[in-house]
Amino acid sequence: VNVKDGYARNFLLPRKLAIAATPKNVKAFEHQKRLAEAKIRKKRSEAQSLSERIESISLTIPQKAGEEDKLFGSVTSMTIAEYLKEQEGIEIDRRKIELDEPIKRLGVYTVPIRIHPDVVANLRVWVVKEE
Repeated sequence: VNVKDGYARNFLLPRKLAIAATPKNVKAFEHQKRLAEAKIRKKRSEAQSLSERIESISLTIPQKAGEEDKLFGSVTSMTIAEYLKEQEGIEIDRRKIELDEPIKRLGVYTVPIRIHPDVVANLRVWVVKEE
């Protein structure tokens, strides 16, 4: 960004709000930018591989149920996260599980999990009657 000399010399530079755009500083900035982009690409590819693994899983959650397949209680994102860790060894933060409302009936559900801002995995959850 171009600013007037006095503004840069008297305000920005002394307060370390900016640095001079010397060839050395520009090169260092470009290098940092490339490293940050590589880190972002790596995280995205890791999220993509985890997404593929999650989509190949079918999670079974046994719950006590009454008449008409209605559960006593409900299956929440915390419950899904616990069973995912217990059965598959995958640790996911419960806040990443995008469950609109708790599951209150037996059946098969598709639960979206936002692993990365760009990557969403769909987990198949079977809620079955506990015996």
